[in-house]
Amino acid sequence: MKPLIIVSGLGCTGYKIYNLLKQQGANVVGITDRTMTTQIDDNIIMGDLRSPQVLIQAGIKQASTIVLASSDDALNVAVLTQARVLNPKIRIVNRIYNHTLGARLDRTLTDHFSMSVPSLAAPIFAFCALGNKAIGHLKLFDQTWALHEEVITLEHPWYGLSLAQLWDNLDQMLIYYLPKHQETDLVSAVINDQVLQLGDHLIVADKAKMKKKRGFFLWKWWKVFVNINTYKQYAQSIIMVTLTLLTLIFIATFTYLCVNWEISPVDALYFSVGMITGAGGKEEVAESAPDIIKIFTAVMMIVGAGIVGICYALINDFVLGSRLKQFWDAARVPTKNHYIICGLGNVGMEVIRELSSQGHEIVVIEPDHNNRFLHSVRSMGIPVIVEDASLADTLHSAHIEDAEAIIITTSNDMINVEIALTVKALVGKIPVILRIQDNQFAESVKQVFQFENVLSPTELATYSFAAAALGGRILGNGMTDDLLWVALATIITPNHPFCGKVMKEIATLSDFVPLYIHRNGDNIHGWNLLETTLTSNDVLYLTMPATKLDQLWRISPNSPLLIHS
Repeated sequence: MKPLIIVSGLGCTGYKIYNLLKQQGANVVGITDRTMTTQIDDNIIMGDLRSPQVLIQAGIKQASTIVLASSDDALNVAVLTQARVLNPKIRIVNRIYNHTLGARLDRTLTDHFSMSVPSLAAPIFAFCALGNKAIGHLKLFDQTWALHEEVITLEHPWYGLSLAQLWDNLDQMLIYYLPKHQETDLVSAVINDQVLQLGDHLIVADKAKMKKKRGFFLWKWWKVFVNINTYKQYAQSIIMVTLTLLTLIFIATFTYLCVNWEISPVDALYFSVGMITGAGGKEEVAESAPDIIKIFTAVMMIVGAGIVGICYALINDFVLGSRLKQFWDAARVPTKNHYIICGLGNVGMEVIRELSSQGHEIVVIEPDHNNRFLHSVRSMGIPVIVEDASLADTLHSAHIEDAEAIIITTSNDMINVEIALTVKALVGKIPVILRIQDNQFAESVKQVFQFENVLSPTELATYSFAAAALGGRILGNGMTDDLLWVALATIITPNHPFCGKVMKEIATLSDFVPLYIHRNGDNIHGWNLLETTLTSNDVLYLTMPATKLDQLWRISPNSPLLIHS
């Protein structure tokens, strides 16, 4: 019998996780604290999510896993504690926004896996910006790989190519094979040297390409020099006040020289500067002058005091306030081949980390001067334009015309649409990756405005939560043709059904694709992988349909099954 999975909190995300698990054939029960429309075959219990009676009614004492899908961290933690009291061995998949809290829970509790919607969705946003039509992602060899689907056509470069020729490519791993005319697994097709035919589908993982960063110091100052014109909007007021002050000093110096030719130009300049700034010095220049010059001196003192005060205020604001940061950011904005991120929230921050780790140049547009991520982004050496991204001038200052792509990730759907429309009006051909929270609205926006990449973080993350609920710490997943693909790592124990079996035989029988084996500090992959016999303490990395994960459930509950790489 399949183990019971409980989904707690059937909001937008929770109900999608519940339906996906049900679609994959899992034994799943939902708990909700709100009135909702259900289907005839739904197994949903209504009540307080934290109530022991509700949890017991849902089968918490017999359940193997509970998915805490509420958007409220405090509520999820409350349900977590109650669930562990009733079933100390239950496995917990926790949707949590506070990364620090999630990490601490993972370290403190056994079988607790915290997951974040932004961190799960960010790689897909990044892949789309880089031009990949990703259907998912996975983490292997300390790198992020993009999952995408290849449909074999007459023009496709792989048409007529043997699958065996693609098998040993470590930069592009084969994940799954869906032949058009007959049913066969990928491993059998590789061993039998099967040729790709018209209409075949391949799920492929591409390694994210790392872009070499330019020399930091010299490149940084080169960008400052190239963007010298951007100083104007931030330094214009200081320049104007400074020029006014210098003009006053020049007028005063010239006036004193004209009245008394016996004084030197240096003395006249020295007195003018001291008189206007209030520092004093060489007062004899004015003491022996006519009354009209003394009146002139008094007026210049008053005007000069005002101008100097304004100048000091502007300089203090520029240096001690946010102006200097904006000034420096504007000077460092890349001029071409960069990526623009609009909206510095959780999703935007994760996308920045993803692109930055691959060596790409980024500029961020964020209107909030008090955004909590500003310091973190600037500490990464990434310039931030603190302006409204829906304005054409702001986008021009980010050099939208020569950017590789723009990723719009604010938490407001309508603001995102407005920014995207502004971008299309300015630069029609630039790739726009648009975040829309509501999936139904996302489809409408995509169809009406003909945006190519409209993504819902919740929709993207749902598959990962469902995959994690089905078994272990998930390394990645993808979704195609209503079938969920899961990448995971399993440790081979003496009681494991795969122990002692030759890889190609067990892979063909169980319909999974081996990626590699980690054995005694080394990785086994390629053709050697297929001929390897699995032994105790091997760590097998594989992909398989979520519907086939019940094969791993047959293992004794005392045996360690899944681990995280």
